Amino acid sequence: MRIGKAAVAGVAIAALAAVAGTVSAAAASPAPSPVTAQSRTLIFTVHFSPFEVLHLNPDPDPTTGFGFGDELTFHDLLFSHGTQAGDEGGSCVIVDASQLLANCTEVIRLKQGTITAEGLTGPPPTKHLALTGGTGLYRNAGGEATLTEFGPTTGRLTLHLLGFSPGG
Repeated sequence: MRIGKAAVAGVAIAALAAVAGTVSAAAASPAPSPVTAQSRTLIFTVHFSPFEVLHLNPDPDPTTGFGFGDELTFHDLLFSHGTQAGDEGGSCVIVDASQLLANCTEVIRLKQGTITAEGLTGPPPTKHLALTGGTGLYRNAGGEATLTEFGPTTGRLTLHLLGFSPGG
């Protein structure tokens, strides 16, 4: 998920995708009450994998080489304390080729469930995403995420989960 390595990395999130620990808790309740709902921050080291670019626009921007509607797909690995904790996969559609601006969606897959994210992103190094839902332990989660890229191969993904239900 890197445009021209550093530039493409700026367009895609993951990609969303460790510096801190992963969550270790029981299954989430179907509907958390205000008493059980909590927030939690998860931080991962992201190892970016090579991305794929689908050049769908026959008339790309001459400066960036990308056109409106071009798509990038990615699959990255997430680490916590040096151990793989999950992965993330998604896609970004170019909405403004001159700025390398893209609408990105992804799924973050962890041991206890998945978390979905989306956002309008641009070139590196920092991207902000909305956490829009999940499954398993994260089924009631929302919140926001920040992806900070340290170059074309690694980054940090910070998830600020709201509505996280660790028990019950």
